Amino acid sequence: MRALGKLLRTTAFKLSLFYLGIFALSIVLALGYVAWSAERIMTRGMVETIEAEIAELELVYRRGGLRRLYGAVERRAQTPGASVYLFTTPLGERITGNVVSVSPGALDDPGQRVIEYGRIAAEDDGGVAVHRALVRVFVLPGGFRLLVGRDMGERDRLVEAIRGAFGWSLLVLVALGFVGGWLVSKRVLGRIEAMTATTRTIMGGDLSGRLAVGPSGDELDRLAENLNAMLDRIGELMEGMRQVSDNIAHDLKSPLARLRARADEALRTAESPQALREALERTIAETDDIIRVFNALLMIARLEAGNAEAPLARIDAAEIARGVGELYEAAAEEAGVPLVRDVAASLPMDGSRELLGQALANLLDNALKYAAEAAPGAAVTLEARRVGGEVLIAVADRGPGIPEAERARVLERFVRLETARTRPGFGLGLSLVAAVARLHGGTLSLLDAGPGLRAELRLPAAA
Repeated sequence: MRALGKLLRTTAFKLSLFYLGIFALSIVLALGYVAWSAERIMTRGMVETIEAEIAELELVYRRGGLRRLYGAVERRAQTPGASVYLFTTPLGERITGNVVSVSPGALDDPGQRVIEYGRIAAEDDGGVAVHRALVRVFVLPGGFRLLVGRDMGERDRLVEAIRGAFGWSLLVLVALGFVGGWLVSKRVLGRIEAMTATTRTIMGGDLSGRLAVGPSGDELDRLAENLNAMLDRIGELMEGMRQVSDNIAHDLKSPLARLRARADEALRTAESPQALREALERTIAETDDIIRVFNALLMIARLEAGNAEAPLARIDAAEIARGVGELYEAAAEEAGVPLVRDVAASLPMDGSRELLGQALANLLDNALKYAAEAAPGAAVTLEARRVGGEVLIAVADRGPGIPEAERARVLERFVRLETARTRPGFGLGLSLVAAVARLHGGTLSLLDAGPGLRAELRLPAAA
């Protein structure tokens, strides 16, 4: 009983009952209209028939008087399937016709009405069967009455058949509606129960649980897909927070320890104010590096969470690429590396001018740093153009490149290859570029420039 009560309280069952009520009302209105129309049509046909017979008998009376009228009524009354006829004296005494009795007062006034009348039973057993008829009473000169009508038995049987069909249809509809509502509710309730069980598991701390998605693709499946996508995103954000916490705990531990040791050593060994000043300046410089690492980590975490400082707006990636290229011309000249730019006239897209500029600066800074040492004089190229529905921004150098097996790993935070440990840096530059690409719905790919490295940013172009 508890399960039945739970089933009856479900939204699906209530909706089924609601639609059942709407459908039942529609059936009632439709069949009611059919019954009313059938009754109306048959009644109109009866009235027309009665009026035609009255007109004919009136003409017979005018041409031949009561005697010819008597003969005409007598003949018509004996015809099989005849209408209802009664010809009486002014006092209501029957002269001829196929009616043996009428309801009291039926002949008092002329006009049309429904009456009950008696006629000889068809089985010829001498009995009198009582029927209903739609009649019209016509008063002749001298007070004689002529009643002409049509038996309503056929019309009443048809209306009764329609009402019977209406009742049975409604009964079957309600029964099927209840059964259908019960089946639908049971199926929906089963899926809701499964989703509830999964959500309780997730609330218990197991974020690996996912809602079952059926093959039907209905609204529950779409809801489950969206919730699963939300759980995936929450998992990614929590993993990002965990990585940031781990990075702060492990990768910044050494610089902080080194900073403290340096300050302690200066306090213990400095023999002059100048030595203390130099130690303090080195401490400040290292503190600035730690602050930069913190800022980079926070920016990466914020970008991976999908939070940009400013909303994405329509920008021109070509203009940004030209600006950053011009900014690095002096650095390239100082490093002895030609900077070749191949930038399209205009590359509209939706994005953040500051973040895209920071990403390009990181790529150019890396390229100049490695190209200058590995291949002095070899050019670094900056390319920006549209490819299909994407904006492609590529920076290529002729440096040592990155082995294919390491290209995915160098996009992680604080990952530095052995060949790069002698150069300044924290291993966050490419991580930041990858986070900027993901924020814009794009990708960062590291390819072999043969020799060297080609970093490609592919971002959605404006339509």
